[in-house]
Amino acid sequence: MTEAYWQHYSHPADMGIRGLGKTKAQAFEQSALALTAVIADLDTIEAQEKIHISCGPEPDAELLFVKWLNTLLYEMATRDMVFCRFEVNIENNHLEADVWGQKLDFDKHQPCVEVKAATLGDLKVEQQSDGNWVAQCIVDV
Repeated sequence: MTEAYWQHYSHPADMGIRGLGKTKAQAFEQSALALTAVIADLDTIEAQEKIHISCGPEPDAELLFVKWLNTLLYEMATRDMVFCRFEVNIENNHLEADVWGQKLDFDKHQPCVEVKAATLGDLKVEQQSDGNWVAQCIVDV
């Protein structure tokens, strides 16, 4: 893989999000972009304000991943923001991240879907045979 990326994938009732990267942290960052892209067009969001997020420790990488996404949803809801840039560091199933975004502007961002929560559905955080990492789950919309 030459670069990290994110994607959505089909699910009968909700939405699957997936991040892929050279490291576990990069896969978490890409999944955060996928999460935000469910809500609004990433190209409309500017990195105007930085906040720091801390999660964990959790018993394993999968539960840390769900905690990360749900913490992002909490921060977006309580700060009335949307995020577009993520720098994640993971050590011993503890996550520290700086995230950038801006206040939600309905005219500019045109949010179309409310994500209620990241779920344990189709949850996976693993290193693939090529050495790259994938982090994915179903989000409740």
